[in-house]
Amino acid sequence: MISSKKALGLLFDRPKEPIFKEKGDEGVIFEVPKSFVAERFNDVAFEVQNRFGDNTSPRVSVAQGGRMPNYDQFTKGLDRDAPFSLWVPRHSKIAGKLVELFMSQRSVDDLLSVAAYLRDRINPQLFNYALSVATLHRKDTKGIDIPTFVETFPDKFMDPRVIQQAREDATIVPQGSRRPIVIPTDYTASNLDPEHRLWYFREDVGINLHHWHWHLVYPFDGQRELVDKDRRGEIFYYMHQQVMARYNAERLSNNMAAVDRWTDFRGPIREGYFPKLDTLVANRSWPARPDGTTPSSLVRNADDLRLDIGELERARDRLLQAVNNGFANTSRNQRVPLDEVNGINILGNMVESSILSPNREFYGNLHNSMHNVVAYAHDPDHRHLENFGVIGDSTTAMRDPFFYRVHATIDDLFQAHKTRLTPYTAQQLTFPGITITGFQAQQTQGRANVLNTFWQQSDINMSRGLDFVPRGDVFARFTHLQHVPFTMTISVTNNSNAMRQGMVRIFMAPRNGFNGRPMAFNEQRLMMMETDKFIAQLRPGQNTINRRSTESAVTIPYEQTFRNLDINRPAVGSQREAEYNICGCGWPNHMLIPKGLPNGMLFDLFVMISNYEEDQVNQDLVGQCTDAAPYCGIRDRQYPDRKAMGYPFDRVARSGVNNLNNFLTPNMGTREISIVFNNRVTQRT
Repeated sequence: MISSKKALGLLFDRPKEPIFKEKGDEGVIFEVPKSFVAERFNDVAFEVQNRFGDNTSPRVSVAQGGRMPNYDQFTKGLDRDAPFSLWVPRHSKIAGKLVELFMSQRSVDDLLSVAAYLRDRINPQLFNYALSVATLHRKDTKGIDIPTFVETFPDKFMDPRVIQQAREDATIVPQGSRRPIVIPTDYTASNLDPEHRLWYFREDVGINLHHWHWHLVYPFDGQRELVDKDRRGEIFYYMHQQVMARYNAERLSNNMAAVDRWTDFRGPIREGYFPKLDTLVANRSWPARPDGTTPSSLVRNADDLRLDIGELERARDRLLQAVNNGFANTSRNQRVPLDEVNGINILGNMVESSILSPNREFYGNLHNSMHNVVAYAHDPDHRHLENFGVIGDSTTAMRDPFFYRVHATIDDLFQAHKTRLTPYTAQQLTFPGITITGFQAQQTQGRANVLNTFWQQSDINMSRGLDFVPRGDVFARFTHLQHVPFTMTISVTNNSNAMRQGMVRIFMAPRNGFNGRPMAFNEQRLMMMETDKFIAQLRPGQNTINRRSTESAVTIPYEQTFRNLDINRPAVGSQREAEYNICGCGWPNHMLIPKGLPNGMLFDLFVMISNYEEDQVNQDLVGQCTDAAPYCGIRDRQYPDRKAMGYPFDRVARSGVNNLNNFLTPNMGTREISIVFNNRVTQRT
């Protein structure tokens, strides 16, 4: 028999296949009460339950744990075959109720019973989201297998022709003889569209998986224990600010202008996007948005969504007023200061309006509303019965070039707050007695401080998401940016007579701006991409620190982004197993550095060592997944750095600092590096 915890993980498998059909590579059979079988199979319930599997098949016996919930509350307003989005208010409310139901179950057995009953009755994407959030946050479900979304819903990530061929191969080609199906690199647009130059960033599977997983970890609605995480609003700001810095670096790598803010909510959207995706759940194609589409107010009764363009303008203006005033007002007209310590966190929870916002009704929900207005711009009043575009779904939103204009506007609000803060003084930035005497980035072969990028092809197993076809591995092969691994070597002098601990902070930013000239500090700081952060022991005298790019605290390796949950799992019952799932949140390591240019593109590499005694957060991290903590935090723990996220570049420069060199204190260093793009394709071994 299969344990209840393992059985819960199997409920994610093949989301549209009914509960009584085999699950997982082992062909596990769920033995459920007849009442659990969906109504459409009632007349043949006994027959179909005995059609699949045999006497040797592993089995799960699911008992009815009391009265089953009324599933109407999860289906009214969200059909089983409709697209699902957290940014649609009705969907968000339904999802919150379902998460609350799953969280309230007294035991894993009860959770399995309720989940098995609801699985075939409600929307598969809703079910996946709610069960994922619940298992990530319940104490008794840590370590349950949550497959990456690309495995269970591959249609959200690739050309539908690949899905069709995968179905054919799974049906016709014997296991062991199937070849990977290559996802084309130029299937969404041609080079006539300048934005298509950035297909490798916007449509990267790993980047979109990171965005999906981040929103699992940080929901904005539901029970307070799920939402009220340490510095939640600030990490919303910082993760998206870093996305914008990276995206603009890629635009420079393609000789393109910086992302424009979206300031005129009533004017035409010049960037169109034709996603070329089908949704297997809704059985229809994702809608396109032609160039020049003009957004308008939404009147979509089917989605219980009414949104006037004026609401966006009022929300933006009220948020900006709060920033300029230095405080927000609660519904009782009490002032909440937007100070140096908590201001950015409060503002983040106002911009992406969470239950932590001091006044949701007054300040609105700028982030979600902007996404929705663009997502429905092609059919704002539902006259054509079209659903939202890709920018309306956290799994697919980053594919749309307009996503970045939305977030340029949002980041502008955050930066307006940051510019009000007192600049760091040289004394605040200095680590007395610690001096960086030199550093370099070195690949295994080649010149120091020259990094190389290229194209690489990697494989994803789609078998968990191919409903109603024979089982067995079916791989899709996608092309992505990759870099040659490198090592940072940092020379540090500790002039004190004692062992010191330092927090090593590594950033990089393009040296020249969009006008081709060296950037001033207050321009370049917004382009600073955090590439690593770690603790170093500094003995008195000379120290040499070596740090590999594969160890970056910002990223997770390929094996975690696209991990097969049945391979290389931590030992059952181990501390590491309990944190296995949250490790799926993190920037993909293959996108650690920008693409660069064929003749080399100049970047400023920056290293700082700050005083760990001032940065340290005292907490037990044994057994905790700390991978990618700068973007994702740590489960059930505080953010592992007392400094502001993005420190020391989160504030404008002190007086007299015009460029990066003027900014340096002895515990900092900078050097020029070059990133060279090689237009060649390799395959991951």
